[in-house]
Amino acid sequence: MSLYPRAAEELFTLRDWLRFAVSRFEESGIFFGHGAQNSYDEAVWLILAALHLPHDTLDNFLDAVLTETERRHLLHLISRRVSERIPTAYLVREAWLGDFKFYVDERVIVPRSFIAELLREQLAPWVETPEEVVSVADICTGSGCLAILSALAFPNAEVDAIDISDDALAVARKNIGDYGLEGHVHPIKSDMLSALQGKCYDIIISNPPYVDAPSMEALPQEYRQEPNLALASGVNGLDHTHTLLREAADHLNPGGLLIVEIGHNRDVLEATYPELPFTWLEVSAGDQFVFLLTREQLL
Repeated sequence: MSLYPRAAEELFTLRDWLRFAVSRFEESGIFFGHGAQNSYDEAVWLILAALHLPHDTLDNFLDAVLTETERRHLLHLISRRVSERIPTAYLVREAWLGDFKFYVDERVIVPRSFIAELLREQLAPWVETPEEVVSVADICTGSGCLAILSALAFPNAEVDAIDISDDALAVARKNIGDYGLEGHVHPIKSDMLSALQGKCYDIIISNPPYVDAPSMEALPQEYRQEPNLALASGVNGLDHTHTLLREAADHLNPGGLLIVEIGHNRDVLEATYPELPFTWLEVSAGDQFVFLLTREQLL
């Protein structure tokens, strides 16, 4: 039974439903962080996606009257968002990185990587000639979003999208197909780099699991809907990063780059590897979250 049994009979326009959704999100105290940062943006996203309307057309349809089927569908989604704390991305089967939309479901985490911002600039100034990049690996690819953005940023590159999860690779294949990149992005099942013997790349990127044990215990319910495999990385959140730092040099071409996102673990990482000259890349949230090392620095 719906939390709001009469809403579908009392609310008619998109404007009505937007107001209703914002109110319900505000009163319920749901957690944001999977694509929106407040109740209004979350409500706009859920409603427009559920009604199959472009995200830049809200003002055109605010006074449009919804069909009974549409109203009941919206009520179902809003109720689940509130009562089950399911991220909107899972409810509407989409997530966004900048202007790029990706299919997602509960088999993968909802994409939210700062590396997407860096790929938008083709990793400048670290990559001077994007056309000369011919091989990229995305380790822990999940939905395949960063592998796809890499293929778009570096049009001459073959991109390997690597994950240990068969479920994640199935989602990645769908997204690769949606972007028509089957000939350029290649899903590979591998536990980190273990199945990549003999393969070397110009660039290795990774947004691996990096949540430490105390943070895993404190995660909001929305994050507990995501695969644990894609979040947890040992006691201090660095188990996967240790593997990358230990093995990446063997899979990089001379002058190759390793770019890794590590969440809030900069201090513990630098304390663990005082000899490594990390370069911290500037993203919208600051310079604490993504590092770069060259093959030569790793050696």
